[in-house]
Amino acid sequence: MHTIKKGDELTLDIDSLAFGGRGIARYDECVLFVKNAIPGQKVKALVYRKKKGYAEARTLSVVHESPFSVQAPCLHFGVCGGCKVQNLTYEEQLNQKAQQVEEIFRRLGEYPDFKLSKIIGAENIFHYRNKMEFTFSPYPWIIYDKPEEELKPFALGLHIPGRFDKILNISDCHIQPETGNKLLNEVRKICLCHPELAPYSPKKHTGFLRHLVLRYGFHTKQLMVNIVTAYDDMKKLSPLIDGLLEKFPEITSFVNNINTRKSDVAYGEYENLIYGSPVIEETLGDLTFEISANSFFQTNTIQAEVLYNQILSAANLSGNEVIYDLYCGTGSISLYLASQSKMVYGFEVIRSSLENAERNARRNNIHNVQFIKANLDTYFKSNQLPRKFLNPDIVILDPPRSGLHPDMKNYLQNFDAGRIIYVSCNPATQARDVQSLWEVGYKITKSILVDMFPHTPHIEIVTVLER
Repeated sequence: MHTIKKGDELTLDIDSLAFGGRGIARYDECVLFVKNAIPGQKVKALVYRKKKGYAEARTLSVVHESPFSVQAPCLHFGVCGGCKVQNLTYEEQLNQKAQQVEEIFRRLGEYPDFKLSKIIGAENIFHYRNKMEFTFSPYPWIIYDKPEEELKPFALGLHIPGRFDKILNISDCHIQPETGNKLLNEVRKICLCHPELAPYSPKKHTGFLRHLVLRYGFHTKQLMVNIVTAYDDMKKLSPLIDGLLEKFPEITSFVNNINTRKSDVAYGEYENLIYGSPVIEETLGDLTFEISANSFFQTNTIQAEVLYNQILSAANLSGNEVIYDLYCGTGSISLYLASQSKMVYGFEVIRSSLENAERNARRNNIHNVQFIKANLDTYFKSNQLPRKFLNPDIVILDPPRSGLHPDMKNYLQNFDAGRIIYVSCNPATQARDVQSLWEVGYKITKSILVDMFPHTPHIEIVTVLER
């Protein structure tokens, strides 16, 4: 038997995709996770890390192409870390995501017979994102045959995976609307003509421009431009403001967030309204939502409607139900269910999200919803729930990627809800949490995969539990 070690070059058959988008191969009873490989390929790969029980490798060359291979349309594919499986047929992307979820539930959740009830693919597999965050940097990632000194110290695009400083200049992103690509290139053009519009350096903490954030209303056709800068200087920003407003009349909102901190985040301590409204509007079903520069909203509008309709169907409401929406964020699920329920209580720890939720409840004239600020790690265990609150018939869970806090997970059974609907972007933590619910009498009645993010490794899953 060959003992795999770091530095080995191996010829591998890629069987499937792992959660996260790497190819899976097996060699002499060792599992290898292979970067830039898709199922059906035979590749030559270099082992760069060896651990107990598995190894990690990166593809050097493709020996035989996969029958599921397609030409990736994006010229940045393979360098940009975003759309990792754009070279895989969409049908096979869905198949692989389904396999990943089922394997995770069988292995981690200890559900040996687990099968997804439904797999819902996206109708639009390109140009679907309603929000994009691009970063300015003086450190462009060099991929062309040019010496670095001949290139200007300016980049506007996306982070190179594993690098905090290097930015890939993006000219055409296939998952954002085409208007966004035109605007992105115009911003770069204007900045290169105005040296005072210098990109912020995360090494030296100097420079002005930090992020360009674009938000789109798919149904309303509204467009927000948010320029995040390192300090407040409207005069310095004016060439960019004037140039974009002249060329893009479709801009309905232009804001400037000021982030003076060293942390690399695309929002600021405060915001200047430059033009138009401080929000854009978007519709989901019969509801209209106001979306500010820094508020959360599902990044795929069309699939968000699909997702929420699946949640609504799973709830099977008669109009008499009390619902607890835990980790409610800006309250979009709460509001979506309110018209067909008796009362919805939304719980969330972030104050700004609750303010957005309350504003959208008023905007849609919804009165049977109440939003509560609550740290759900401790809120219920420490008996902070007001006695006047009705007990829930249905509990909605949409926690962060890390899943439920142990105290929250242990407390769930005390609600004695007949149905729990668990929404997650991380099947591993959902499988773990569902196992604990199974131990207290809940059974999976339905599990649905809704593909919110075509060409990426990301997965959204809705699991319904009843007792």
